Amino acid sequence: MSKRKSDGGSKYFADQFDDEDVVFVFRKHPIVMRKGLIIGLFGPLLGVIPAAVHPAYGMGVFIDGLVVGALVGLIIFFPSWIGWYFSVFIVTTQRFLQIRQKGLFSRSVSDLGLQQIQSVSYEVSGIQATLLGFGTITMRTYVGEVVIHDVHHPARIQKQLVGVLRDLGITTVSYPGSAETQLQSDEEEVEEA
Repeated sequence: MSKRKSDGGSKYFADQFDDEDVVFVFRKHPIVMRKGLIIGLFGPLLGVIPAAVHPAYGMGVFIDGLVVGALVGLIIFFPSWIGWYFSVFIVTTQRFLQIRQKGLFSRSVSDLGLQQIQSVSYEVSGIQATLLGFGTITMRTYVGEVVIHDVHHPARIQKQLVGVLRDLGITTVSYPGSAETQLQSDEEEVEEA
């Protein structure tokens, strides 16, 4: 995560407008690469099987199999890394951009004006998410919800996003619970006055 100000001519991403500054950028937690990592780890394992089955092949076959297996494992893991590294969330002074990269040849970009955001919340659920520090951020807008899963340090991101909205004069609105609760809070305000 970083805070960036544009110096007039330089742009930090291709779709950036001339009059907008990048406030901060964040990614998902590296845990999203776990499937590619686990599958990629089978490469070195499969590479050493010939030397393990026939020890007469010697250490040369074992090391060659390990190296070739590690290269195959890296090739298998590479698309997962590409998907994580090039999937970013950008908060500017005007909008929220969600750039999702899937593999090598699929990219989608979602653009949401900051004025459309009504509330921002986060959730950390489960022991793995709690121990590794990732969770889900939900932004409620006029037309629905934007849900971002597996965000690294969701409390910090939510606080930064709400801070940006406040700095720009955009107030987030919390949804009232029930009409009865709203009526009670209105009565309490009248009594205090």
